[in-house]
Amino acid sequence: KSKKITNFATIMWIDPIKTIELIIKGLIVGIIASAPMGPVGVLTIRRTLNKGRWYGMATGLGAAVSDMIYAVLTVLGMSVVMDFIEKPATMLYLKLGGSFMLFLFGWYTFQSKPSIAPPGKSRGSLFQNALTGFLVTLSNPLIIFLFLALFARFSFIQNGHPVEQTVGVTSILMGALVWWFSLTQAINKVRNHFHMETIGRINRYIGVIVMAASLAGLVFSFYY
Repeated sequence: KSKKITNFATIMWIDPIKTIELIIKGLIVGIIASAPMGPVGVLTIRRTLNKGRWYGMATGLGAAVSDMIYAVLTVLGMSVVMDFIEKPATMLYLKLGGSFMLFLFGWYTFQSKPSIAPPGKSRGSLFQNALTGFLVTLSNPLIIFLFLALFARFSFIQNGHPVEQTVGVTSILMGALVWWFSLTQAINKVRNHFHMETIGRINRYIGVIVMAASLAGLVFSFYY
């Protein structure tokens, strides 16, 4: 019995330093996963411009919840193969693969030209706006591959530590919310000077940042 209690205490123990690092990584993952201006990003901007900031934020909130669901699925999936990927050589290859996938994602974001039909005249409720943001994001299961790349790149894997896994996934949600809050706040302030062509420039900036980060990660993979 005492052995079971010890094992339980070990699982539930949280290292403060590692937890802070985990939260920072989770915030970064959440922001990177949310930042590219895909359909839900364009929808959020349009709603912010046409309906108001809180309608755009509600759309982003729905997208963030969907991202969190995919993050949870990714954590559970990676936990299954944890014994395999904990080997140093395998982890190196996984980090290299994650960096490569991130570079491809950055390139796709750089050259993409997203478009979506403008929202209808009816505002709908905040819940309805959040629901559509949730469904638009949920309809793209390929986000799991992005999370796989991000988790591998940031060594964002916690096997057998449900508390740390919960903290990690929650921090991803917080990172996504930080992005959507910042985006809707910025768009709301420049609504009279904003043009939809700006989305293309935003995507190019984000693409360059992600590609640069992936190349830096490629180098650091051999040292950390």
